[in-house]
Amino acid sequence: MAPPVTERGLKSVVWQKIKATVFDDCKKEGEWKIMLLDEFTTKLLASCCKMTDLLAEGITVVENIYKNREPVRQMKALYFISPTSKSVDCFLRDFASKSENKYKAAYIYFTDFCPDSLFNKIKASCSKSIRRCKEINISFIPLESQVYTLDVPDAFYYCYSPDPSNANGKDAIMEEMAEQIVTVCATLDENPGVRYKSKPLDNASKLAQLVEKKLENYYKIDEKSLIKGKTHSQLIIIDRGFDPVSTVLHELTFQAMAYDLLPIENDTYKYKTDGKEKEAILEEDDDLWVRIRHRHIAVVLEEIPKLMKEISSTKKATEGKTSLSALAQLMKKMPHFRKQITKDLALGTDAEGQKVKDSMRVLLPVLLNKNHDNYDKIRAILLYIFSINGTTEENLDRLIQNVKIENDSDMIRNWSYLGVPIVPPSQQSKPLRKDRSTEETFQLSRWTPFIKDILEDAIDNRLDSKEWPYCSQYPAVWNGSGAVSARQKPRTNYLEDRKNGSKLIVFVIGGITYSEMRCAYEVSQAHKSCEVIIGSTHILTPRKLLDDIKMLNKPKDKVSFIKDE
Repeated sequence: MAPPVTERGLKSVVWQKIKATVFDDCKKEGEWKIMLLDEFTTKLLASCCKMTDLLAEGITVVENIYKNREPVRQMKALYFISPTSKSVDCFLRDFASKSENKYKAAYIYFTDFCPDSLFNKIKASCSKSIRRCKEINISFIPLESQVYTLDVPDAFYYCYSPDPSNANGKDAIMEEMAEQIVTVCATLDENPGVRYKSKPLDNASKLAQLVEKKLENYYKIDEKSLIKGKTHSQLIIIDRGFDPVSTVLHELTFQAMAYDLLPIENDTYKYKTDGKEKEAILEEDDDLWVRIRHRHIAVVLEEIPKLMKEISSTKKATEGKTSLSALAQLMKKMPHFRKQITKDLALGTDAEGQKVKDSMRVLLPVLLNKNHDNYDKIRAILLYIFSINGTTEENLDRLIQNVKIENDSDMIRNWSYLGVPIVPPSQQSKPLRKDRSTEETFQLSRWTPFIKDILEDAIDNRLDSKEWPYCSQYPAVWNGSGAVSARQKPRTNYLEDRKNGSKLIVFVIGGITYSEMRCAYEVSQAHKSCEVIIGSTHILTPRKLLDDIKMLNKPKDKVSFIKDE
């Protein structure tokens, strides 16, 4: 049987905190409540609990705060909302006057710090109807047991757009992200040493300084009125341009490949079998999904029949499992544009380890193939440019004209705003990579995301302090690999920290890939003394990223954001 959601790492930690700070706080024996959620808290709760969990906490129905609802005046309402004007205004409409109140009383829980202006608005309007008004400091989505997202996709545009008129928007987004990252650390009960990738952009530096300042403020006084020192953990902040290859490469592990190639929305894939429409829900409650998501597609296709048999022998219901099998079989039939070619471009070597001398010769067959759409051709061109660390304007113009992608050329050129050399003024050296030639891998899956090098070096204390400076002058003892600095005495709770293991928290500005998420699990598995928790503004897929890159040099009013204001 699949482990319940309460055993799934970060999701479990978040659910237990919500349970303690929200439900236990307002629970009354035998009393049922209505629960009101906004867009963000709907995603938050959906990520870490089921309706049955809410029923167990005395919630009879869950409603959308934005929608018109019939009054239920004999019942109390629990509002779990973001501290935004939109959500607060919706709450105030529910309690416009005593005769028109929709509910008997209100319990309000904000995900994060509520600005004084909004708090005073509530206080002035309907304080007599409010039984509780608290901030619980969970302003992120626990997407998987070791993955979180801030759910701010518009941060990509604001952080990387060259338009100077967006400066205020960027500052606001940076502040918002810093607040959210602090709630990640607070939920994990960590006060980490904060460090960042210093070049080529300064986004990571700015965000790291903000986070350090807000962490200091948050942990200044805890519940016992004691100053909480730095814990044995690290928080690393990185700009998205640190590894462009992993964002456009065709990945052949199951989860990454599925989200790259199939129309999956809200982690749900709809498909038809025997004339009926069915759904495959890709979630951690599904034990089979957890077991196969990081495996190579060749292994998945080979193992699914055996795993299906094994699981169905212990479970009566196998409907969800057959959907995963159908998903795997469908991917087997996908067009083969993941040939040796793109892997050779990414690595600069062929399957035998020989250096690719003429990258253009490798690239041309892909560009001339009529079966590939523009997105795939652009991905191939980008891999070529990344492999030689930038090209000439003349060469780039020729490529764009020959492939007839003039309308989408910004998908290539705008990478420069992320600090990635596209047409550099002078030749730049490529960053050195670890030699992984001895590691077992499939011939078509020889690329290792750059994040894996960073995670391993961070745990082993091998990150260059000039390239990866700390924000705080005296970082906490880092014991990711079990080592303790002789310059600092272990605190009294050091043994407890070691027992619980160290945490390496990573945040990438501008999206992470499914292959990078996989690396967090692989490194945690290999280094038992340190758990890696990885997160970003949002999760990206290659196609969506190219669309976002294309819009970077467009004015703000031309860009649409999927965001709750």
